[in-house]
Amino acid sequence: MLDICLLGTSGMMPLPNRWLTSMLARYNGSSLLIDCGEGTQIALKEAGFSSYPIDIMCFTHYHADHISGLPGLLLSMGNAERTRKLTMIGPKGLVRVVESLRVIAPELPFEIEYIELAGNTQEIDLNGYHITAFKVNHNVTCYGYTIDITRIGRFDAEAAKRADIPLKCWNRLQHGEAVEYEGRTFTPGMVLGPPRKGIKVTYCTDTRPTESLVKNAAGSDLLICEGMYAEPEKQQSAKEKKHMTFYEAAHVAKDAGVKELWLTHFSPSLVAPHQYMRDVEKIFKNAFLGSDGRLLTLNFPD
Repeated sequence: MLDICLLGTSGMMPLPNRWLTSMLARYNGSSLLIDCGEGTQIALKEAGFSSYPIDIMCFTHYHADHISGLPGLLLSMGNAERTRKLTMIGPKGLVRVVESLRVIAPELPFEIEYIELAGNTQEIDLNGYHITAFKVNHNVTCYGYTIDITRIGRFDAEAAKRADIPLKCWNRLQHGEAVEYEGRTFTPGMVLGPPRKGIKVTYCTDTRPTESLVKNAAGSDLLICEGMYAEPEKQQSAKEKKHMTFYEAAHVAKDAGVKELWLTHFSPSLVAPHQYMRDVEKIFKNAFLGSDGRLLTLNFPD
């Protein structure tokens, strides 16, 4: 299963009831953080989570509301005597930006590995997460992220028996490994059925609607997407500042055929976002307002 928690849902500045942008994913004992806005540490604690299991950090871009919480979070992780490696993923300039922020967090007991994104799309496999970073359309270089938890085919015990595969080899084959035993080689394809449906979550903020977002979000169990503005009169501002409205996000969700949409990254000027949801639901029925601490556990189908 995959746990998803929205930690911060405000854009530009934190508010009394909303911290700045951040999202946490948890799978198989490893945590992945997307963005680290101001207040992320507090939001983690309020949601009942720890920073200690965070092994991967992904950054959409380097505007302050998406990364300003990083130095304090790194210090807390260091003070918790963490020693295992932390992997950071982000657009070109990641090393320069993070090392500049680390002027106030210079001594850490763990290694940081940097992966700087290049091109329109990049795929990375870490700790059971299949991460797809895809470029979107903001006023600086910005990426969205899709997280896939893939699932291999079902193990066919009868096929293993017919192939005279020793029982001691079954477990490794079941986990997708090839096995050499007594001069024979057994491959997963001999005993595994076709891949089964996994879990897919897409996260994207700070962009205009793009084909890359629709394409990469296609079929997602959950799309977390910015809705910077909800007021109809803010449509022009959204275009000029390269953000999205609630209604544009709903159209993206509809076009991508996702199961559920959470809106996030609200403008500080948006006082009562709930009053616009009826019109949003006319476009995409399964749409919800994001809130700090909103949690969803996604399980494998069947």
